[in-house]
Amino acid sequence: MPDTDPIRPTDEDARRLARGLLDDARFGALGVLEGGMPMVSRIAVGIDAGGGPVTLVSSLSAHTSALRAEPACSLMVGEPGPKGDPLTHPRLSLQCRARFVARESEDHAALRARWLESHPKAKLYIDFGDFGFVALDVQGAFLNGGFGKAFRLTPQDLGLSARLQGG
Repeated sequence: MPDTDPIRPTDEDARRLARGLLDDARFGALGVLEGGMPMVSRIAVGIDAGGGPVTLVSSLSAHTSALRAEPACSLMVGEPGPKGDPLTHPRLSLQCRARFVARESEDHAALRARWLESHPKAKLYIDFGDFGFVALDVQGAFLNGGFGKAFRLTPQDLGLSARLQGG
């Protein structure tokens, strides 16, 4: 019987493409469980000093309260280009665990500085009391590089080995 597994062996090209999608992302689709039901929100995305994804969220948003109740979540990055079928453009889906960053921590100060470099308009609201950072600790990933180009990736494939344990 022929092998019908659509997942290709992960190679350096796949790792490079996945890392590029993550590094270039300024927003993405966050999947959470809200009241036991799936919900997806568009969020702003940044990268912390270790290369992992982070987001700046308001405590007033439904996805923030959902993450507090259930930290398992997903993040999809990669947008279709201006031409062609959107399904032929690469995208990266990350399986994550949300970790809220304490406002008083050194991590928060470092994330704030990095965030403002990549999201300068956030200066208008970043210090509002209801806003805070959430690190999305990657547990696994799926890369769809276009038709017939599917890969399963580990945190190590993305250069995130330290984040596998959530830290």
